[in-house]
Amino acid sequence: MTHGQQGDAGTRDVRAVDPQSFAVALRRTIAEINRLVHGFAASQGLHPTDVQALSLVLDNPDPPTPGLLRERLGLTSGAVTACLDRLEKAGHIYRTRDDSDRRVVRIHYVVGARAAARSYFMPLAQAAERARARFTDDELVVVLRYLGALNAELAELRVPRG
Repeated sequence: MTHGQQGDAGTRDVRAVDPQSFAVALRRTIAEINRLVHGFAASQGLHPTDVQALSLVLDNPDPPTPGLLRERLGLTSGAVTACLDRLEKAGHIYRTRDDSDRRVVRIHYVVGARAAARSYFMPLAQAAERARARFTDDELVVVLRYLGALNAELAELRVPRG
């Protein structure tokens, strides 16, 4: 492949990588994942933001609080409550009071509800595995380091509310 040609994954040869290339690739990845998230949301009668909340519940090491979801999703308290009400009504989550402080609400993913998400997102997991298999472990370490650094930078950004 010559300098600047497109590879099989639709990305430029590594010698031609520039900030614009990263921006385009990231926007394309976000768009493709958003397409899948919107499809899952529609199939479950949910809003795409509800699916983002589900991801946060699933990925958090401890059952999160509504306040954490509000902060991470950039929503108002009322919007988080409405989101949690929809998710609870659809059978995806349940809420409990914290054992050490009864004022604190914790959000839990319903174990049986994970099957629907796993089934729907299995093609995404399989595609990610096929892409991952094209790289060496050393390359993947660099990719994960980059994604971790990018996520840390993005987590620091605060979008002003208009």
